[in-house]
Formats: sequence, C-alpha cells, structure tokens
Amino acid sequence: MPIHATRRFFRKSAYLSLGLGVFAIGWSAILVRWSAVPGLVSAFYRLAIATLVFFPMRRLATVPRPLDPKARRSAVIAGIFFGADLGFFNSAVMATSATNAALLGVNAPIFVALGAWIMYGERPTARFWLGFALAFTGMVAIVGADVVLHPSFGIGDLLALVGALCYGIYLLYVQRSRQSMDTLTFSVWSAGIGALSLLPVCLLFRLPLTGFSIRSWSALIALALTAQVIGHLFIAQAMGKVPATLSSIVLLGQAPITAILAWPLLGERPRIGQILGGALVLAGIMVVNLRPAARAPALRAEAA
Repeated sequence: MPIHATRRFFRKSAYLSLGLGVFAIGWSAILVRWSAVPGLVSAFYRLAIATLVFFPMRRLATVPRPLDPKARRSAVIAGIFFGADLGFFNSAVMATSATNAALLGVNAPIFVALGAWIMYGERPTARFWLGFALAFTGMVAIVGADVVLHPSFGIGDLLALVGALCYGIYLLYVQRSRQSMDTLTFSVWSAGIGALSLLPVCLLFRLPLTGFSIRSWSALIALALTAQVIGHLFIAQAMGKVPATLSSIVLLGQAPITAILAWPLLGERPRIGQILGGALVLAGIMVVNLRPAARAPALRAEAA
C-alpha cells in the first residue's frame, strides 16, 4: 500500500476511533440515571471497575519501568480531581436533567483556558473572551429557568458546573503527567486514585455500596466498561493522530448525543431554553478552541 494511502487509512481510523469514543461517553448520564444509586457511588464503581480492567491491560501491553516522580504526582492529583468531577457530574445527573448535566459539564475547556493562564502564563486571547461570553450566555439560558421553576434543578446545574471545573483542573494535570507516562499507566493511576479518593467520601456520608438490584449492578458495570474503558481508550487512541483543535470540538459531541438519547430513554424532551442555551455553549467552546494550531496549548485531553 502506498505511503499516502497508508496515512489516509490511519487518519480515517483515528477519526472513527474518536467518534466511537465520544458516542461511548455520551451514554454516561443515561447509565448513571439507570443505575438508580447515589452519584458518588456510581462514580466510585465506574472508576473501581475500570481500574480492575486497566491494570491487567497495562501489565500485558507495556514493559514496567520506573515512573518519573513529577509525572506520578501529577497523575495522583489528576485522579483526585477526576474522581471529584465524576462525583459532582453523576450527582448532577440525579438532581437535574441528563441533558442539562451534559451541556453544562462540557464547559471544561473554558476552565482549562483560565487554568492555563494561572498555571502556565498562557494569557487568553480576545477570541477566548468572545467564546467565554457566548458560553456564559448559554449557561445562563440553561440554568435560568431551572433556578426559578425547579430549585432542585438549580442545585443540580451548579453541581454540573463544579464538575466541569474539576475536569478542567484534571486536564491540566493530564498535560503534566502524560509528558513521561504512557496512556495505560496513566489510566491505571488516574482511575485507581479517583476510586480511592471517592471511597472514604461514600463511607463518610454512609452511602450504600452493596445490596443493589441486578439492574443497578448491570448499569454500573456498563457505565465503567462503556464510558470509562471503551470511551477512554478509543479517544486516547485517536489523540495525537487527530489535530488537537478538531478533537477538542468533536469531544463536545457527547452533550448532544446525551440529549438525543435522553429523549426516548429517559423521557426528557428538550426545552427551547436548553436547545438555545446548549447551542450557545457549544458555539462558545468552539470559538475558544478553533484557533491556529501553532498557538494552541499542547494539551492531550483524556475522556471523562
């Protein structure tokens, strides 16, 4: 096969891998709702079960080597914030609509840009502030009616935004740890540390960790295998082969996928405010990310 044809094949397979990964994580909110357990509990089992899968995969696929202390420390911090992100996001799914949680949860790129300004001195451009204004207007449109009509939904929306903030911090530490740590090793550390950080929180709040129905256990296992293992690995496989600006936009597809699935599967019919607000949020994040590749920060994001 000619070199250009080979490159085209691998490029197409990378796009396919990215699309499948986004579709997989788009099921996250649906499976969280189907599990019918507290959000912190479903977050714990998503990471704990995934760790049990990632660990033997890592042992078989990579040659063990000493870990760089800085990379390991960054992976630990990333795992803690990833666990926090899932805890807040899954709790949001149980308190508000799955669509709201997904639309608000994709705001991580906004927090990444602000965090990069603080941590790395990467001053946001005028394009960022335009995108931020669009996304903020969209968030107000999504949250506004819920706060007035359904106070509990307003709390759920807040949880989703805090989760997005935690995910943004997670991505910043992914950048640090992945400089000298392979994908599977990072997956074991981030998922394992995330599960370990969630376990004492579940115990502190005396949340049930056993005694679930077969349907709940099935949803929890599916959540771990679909959203974490399959989604994570497909997206990680695509990273580096797909331009960072394009991949960051494609990753936003999880929100509309969740919205589409939530209508028939959860009976959540999208409202006008959600549609308009969601469009503004996605447009704002696209404006933030669609910038010249030479000026874009070299961030290799992992899936949530």
